[in-house]
Amino acid sequence: MSKVYWKPGTLEYPLPAVMVSCGDMRKSNIMTAAWTGIINSDPAMCYVSIRKERYSYNIIKKTGEFVINLTTESLCRKTDWVGVRTGAKIDKFKQMNLTKEKATKVKSPLIAESPINLECRVSQTIDLGSHTMFLANILSVDVDDKYINSKGALDISKCNLIAYANGSYFALGKKLGTFGYSVRKKK
Repeated sequence: MSKVYWKPGTLEYPLPAVMVSCGDMRKSNIMTAAWTGIINSDPAMCYVSIRKERYSYNIIKKTGEFVINLTTESLCRKTDWVGVRTGAKIDKFKQMNLTKEKATKVKSPLIAESPINLECRVSQTIDLGSHTMFLANILSVDVDDKYINSKGALDISKCNLIAYANGSYFALGKKLGTFGYSVRKKK
């Protein structure tokens, strides 16, 4: 097998395609982000990297809070739309018929249609060049109860989450195994 050399680039895929909500219940915005992820378990922490020219950048810089709203196949079109329009000129919640829901720990609204929302408070800001990384503590995880199974656990396979890779959105496929399955003793 031979490899072709390319210059350094952003080809670590797939990534979550999320909608980031910010502001407050009165004046808010939504942006789409793929440059996001978990960075620590205890305390639970994540990040989102945003270009300074994005409308949400100044809102998050000022408030120090945001919500990461996971997206689904049914939200895919809305996820793309809020990523290509600016909240400086329109109310994206209204235009996309998305429901603001009051968060428990931050002032930024949750997107009610999202199956899982991560309420985040910025702990550190790092200027990286094209983007600024907002490192944040996850203060609360809000899960739609229809995705909780009879044992009280999240059944994420029912969420129909989407991912982003190389300019396209993809539905996540079937479960291939669980953590540690490769070394688990057979019953």
